[in-house]
Amino acid sequence: MRFLPVSLTVLIVELKDLDETLALFASLEAEPVAGLIDVVPAARTLMIRFNPQTLSAERLAAEIAHRDLSARIPPSDMLVEIPVTYDGEDLNDVADLTGLSVNEVIERHTASEFTVAFCGFAPGFGYLVGGDPALQVPRRQSPRTRIPAGSVALAGAFSGVYPQASPGGWQIIGTTPLKMWDLTRDPPALFQPGYRVRFVDTAKRPQAATATATATATIRPAPAVGNTLEPAATITVIAAPMPALVQDLGRFGQAGQGVSSSGALDQGAFRAANRVVGNPVGTACLEITLGGFSFEVSQRAVMALTGAPCPIMIREKAGRMLNADCYQPVSLEPGDVVSLGFAQTGARSYLAFRGGLAVQPVLDSASTDTLALVGPDPVGSGTILAICAGTAGLVPVSLNETRAFEPPAAGETVTLDVVMGPRSDWFTERGIETLATQVFDVTPQSNRVGIRLSGVKPLERKDKTELPSEGTATGAIQVPHSGQPVLFLADHPLTGGYPVIATVAEYHHDLAGQIPVNAKIRFRPVTQFAEITPARG
Repeated sequence: MRFLPVSLTVLIVELKDLDETLALFASLEAEPVAGLIDVVPAARTLMIRFNPQTLSAERLAAEIAHRDLSARIPPSDMLVEIPVTYDGEDLNDVADLTGLSVNEVIERHTASEFTVAFCGFAPGFGYLVGGDPALQVPRRQSPRTRIPAGSVALAGAFSGVYPQASPGGWQIIGTTPLKMWDLTRDPPALFQPGYRVRFVDTAKRPQAATATATATATIRPAPAVGNTLEPAATITVIAAPMPALVQDLGRFGQAGQGVSSSGALDQGAFRAANRVVGNPVGTACLEITLGGFSFEVSQRAVMALTGAPCPIMIREKAGRMLNADCYQPVSLEPGDVVSLGFAQTGARSYLAFRGGLAVQPVLDSASTDTLALVGPDPVGSGTILAICAGTAGLVPVSLNETRAFEPPAAGETVTLDVVMGPRSDWFTERGIETLATQVFDVTPQSNRVGIRLSGVKPLERKDKTELPSEGTATGAIQVPHSGQPVLFLADHPLTGGYPVIATVAEYHHDLAGQIPVNAKIRFRPVTQFAEITPARG
């Protein structure tokens, strides 16, 4: 085993092959280590998040270094057939890369029986192994910003199906109409680890339209987040230049289905918004990007705005105009219209209401994951949201909240501390130096999934070897073949196939979540890359 640093609370265990990886994963499931929070299995690695107050990286490595890796998981008796129209835009490229004809590519793909090794990247995305070795092709040199849902694709030794539209770098060879992720199913993911999978060419079997092994149970709706379903007031959204998103502290414990944590990007500001109105700190709020949001309230309510500072203007029902301050409780009366100006600094503001929003959680969280398309719908103009009634869990409002840092503005340079690893050794000395010295531009393609960066000098790799897909953490700086890095934020894919040169330290995650487009980023390494040595004794 190799133990590689990811961040101050995450490490990666690298193993010989997939069998060893799944064996170690099964061992940790059967005999967990105290202080271990989450485990993400991948092709040849486990990414492990741990509680640093309970466990050090060195002690964790010592706890698992001598685990038995001989156990093998028996194959499932579940077989899923996936109907495919082989019309993918990379089909001809795959034929060229393999030296096969297009028909031969299709024949070899449909003749293979695959096994779901693990889930990751996005909810319902299963990494399938066992295909014809002749179909092993590299990922695209530069990932696409959008791949349609249902795309059947190849990358290295894997085949897979994209559950929803998302960025990705796999080679697309076809499409399927089947839903790979469906919250009315139990479990929602059609692909489960161990399932056997076959692809069927609809040109030869037009009636192949359903999977042979789909669950039919329906997930029961969870109770709304808040004190009670009975609303004390409602807000009607009048303007939302960019739809607001419902967020809480995140969605945890769903890694096995390929679901990442999501959650508010600036968690300090999110918690402060709830403290200002006297809510429990995890109560769902609205995350508003760049301001301009406006709404009318139906009954008395108390609100607060934190994060990126926006001017707050209130038009009373009688027509009088008032101004309010951020980080302070604001009393609202029936018919009041609240309008937020545009943020001149920062990127995201948090709007909290005393009592919380009456929204239905999905997989135990009210967070909206924009990559996974899990959680409440985006909040646009015309949306009506209920504020929960009741007093359970409420405390007095806080009058002394302040922002933890000054949000950056477009054109400013933000310095982020980074932990080197887990794949720093995939880069040349020049590449490492470029990361530490170059100022990168934040491009307009940035969003909650990640900040896409542009630098004059690309980050130079030692070679173009394919990295087997492995877990990725919030703050990871992933580098595709173009050498232009992507800084992963809360809605990032759970696994990825491009090397991560370094990871932003946890204490700078909130700051990263407030960096606007056209700002600049400088990375400051706070560690040197070195493998983790298991503790003795």
